[in-house]
Amino acid sequence: MDGWILVIGSALPDPAADVDACYRFVMELSRKLGHVQFFSANRVLNHHAWVQVEAGRVRRAYAWAGQTLWKQGLKTTAEVDLGLKCFDYLELMERTSFGTPDTIVTNVEKVPALAARWSIDPASIDERLFEHARGIAGESSRLKEF
Repeated sequence: MDGWILVIGSALPDPAADVDACYRFVMELSRKLGHVQFFSANRVLNHHAWVQVEAGRVRRAYAWAGQTLWKQGLKTTAEVDLGLKCFDYLELMERTSFGTPDTIVTNVEKVPALAARWSIDPASIDERLFEHARGIAGESSRLKEF
């Protein structure tokens, strides 16, 4: 779509469950495809992540799930413009007072806006476009070697 290949679904690695699996996933895709972006936002738990990888090198990555799981690279202009807060490893989050927006909730709400600035906001895609789009759904039939 608009020059991008989108992979959307619940089978993608969850950085909160295993940030190393997420890292391996985006790195493998990048080695095959070049530029890869990954976005994750869980509005229930407020976990969130965004990653940009180019030719197998992480340009920017941030993942949070109760604490910072992955922070690599410099903040992008889009992150700064959107006011995203990226905590350092082991940095304690300050409690917000009543009526003040929670930084973590705000980050989660802005993940689609960051996706839109970096590439495409998947939430804005009209599902009717998929009726005429080419694509493959499912898993590879090739057996994995153990």
